[in-house]
Amino acid sequence: MNKLISTSGFLFLFGFTSCQTKDAKIESKVEPTTTSTMSKTLQKSEEEWKKELTPEQYHVLREKGTERAGTGTFNNHFEKGFYTCAGCGTELFSNDQKFDSHCGWPSFDGELGGGDRIKKVKDFSYGMIRTEIVCAKCGGHLGHIFEDGPTASGQRYCVNSLSLGFRPAQPDSSSGKK
Repeated sequence: MNKLISTSGFLFLFGFTSCQTKDAKIESKVEPTTTSTMSKTLQKSEEEWKKELTPEQYHVLREKGTERAGTGTFNNHFEKGFYTCAGCGTELFSNDQKFDSHCGWPSFDGELGGGDRIKKVKDFSYGMIRTEIVCAKCGGHLGHIFEDGPTASGQRYCVNSLSLGFRPAQPDSSSGKK
């Protein structure tokens, strides 16, 4: 019986320490070291967002929801190209930054733009201190960043597929390949 209770407690705790934020109200503040040099921000009403996004995308991007682990389109996607914000189309990651972290969500070890496309925000939900990542242009919730990545950067940007779009790389015209 004690073993069952211990195992259940571990699974419950582990579930809250993954990339999920579900429907929690997030108390957050922008880290002072994060600056955005993007020239324009995108301002839309919530009604405009609801018209443009699917209900699932709206839940993740605007309400800070999380898709279920292992269900996202881009979790096991490794085509050459660029991952964009599903809300505004800003290029956020390249395929060279993506790796399989086995966490159930697309994972990247860095971001495009040197820090001007993704804002880092302290997230105190569920009694934890994490770093939420949001699109600097439209404010859409992307996921969280963790300092447990297996690559040289040591970072793991854990991102919801619903927060992303994808633009395939253009064929290299100089090599004659298509």
